[in-house]
Amino acid sequence: MKKILVALSLLLTLVISLKAIAQEDYPRTPSGKPDFNGDYDISTLTPFERPTSYGNRRALNDEEVQALRDREMGIRARDAIASDPDRDAPEQGGNIGSYNDFWFDRGNDGFVIDGEYRTSILTYPEDGKLPRKWISWGLEAPSIYRMFTRANHPEQRSLGERCLVGFGSSGGPPMLNVLYNNHYQIVQSPGYVMILVEMVHDARIIRLEGSPLPNHIKPWLGDSIGHWEGDTLVVKTKNHHLQQRFRAAIRHQILITEDAEVTERFTRTSVDEILYEFSVEDEAAYKDVWKGEMPLRRAEGNIYEYACHEGNYSMANILAGAREEERRNQ
Repeated sequence: MKKILVALSLLLTLVISLKAIAQEDYPRTPSGKPDFNGDYDISTLTPFERPTSYGNRRALNDEEVQALRDREMGIRARDAIASDPDRDAPEQGGNIGSYNDFWFDRGNDGFVIDGEYRTSILTYPEDGKLPRKWISWGLEAPSIYRMFTRANHPEQRSLGERCLVGFGSSGGPPMLNVLYNNHYQIVQSPGYVMILVEMVHDARIIRLEGSPLPNHIKPWLGDSIGHWEGDTLVVKTKNHHLQQRFRAAIRHQILITEDAEVTERFTRTSVDEILYEFSVEDEAAYKDVWKGEMPLRRAEGNIYEYACHEGNYSMANILAGAREEERRNQ
């Protein structure tokens, strides 16, 4: 019996020690919940949808990883060439492109999860592609066309141009990376979690164990309610804003209708990293649920204000340019 008691005492000591080590490795709040406070970066070379050539493969081999890195470095070397202030503008308008690569922050590498260098952020369906309902997307075509081609009124332009929410789905949910400004600040309290988005300074307030808003209230970033499942923060978002249906960026284009349900899971995996998982259920736009995951990595330095239109004349110039184009075509 004495040996059994000694063994149980040693086992209890080991459990307590392991728990103490875990709490030391994974910062916790005074209430014992994982501490997510801090600044994070989701920039990555890993694409949102999987390239068709990879089929259903979730991971790259070493040669493919190196090819991805080499391709990115080649793009940067080409785009880092100093711009020519005396270059001529394209004839008949056209795309003048970017000055150079200075403002871009696509990331320095792809990401690894469970030892796999992933082929895409999307993990389901198995082919890593959005299960689109093309007919439904076709119904969006007129409004999408007006958003990027018409300039009769500022409210016809995209929300990103109007500095209301970030480009694409950078503000989420789900939160997806774009060409630059891929940083987030998480501020956590016992009753709320706030996620400040660097791109166009969106702030999403997640109420913990709260009640949903009435259906007629649709915030720009939806209505988010969170709860804890063990050490994982689970956030469900509904009541998406009507003008946030189509979210377009160079790196992704998604449709989120007002009745969609987006579920996000935040799980700390190390002192400097949080595993971010998401799933989207939207029967109006997709044939199936779709899921993805990526790491939120601790960011270096501070997040500064994204001032957007303050102090510039982009919207006025867009509208004025359209009026000039109409005058010339009369």
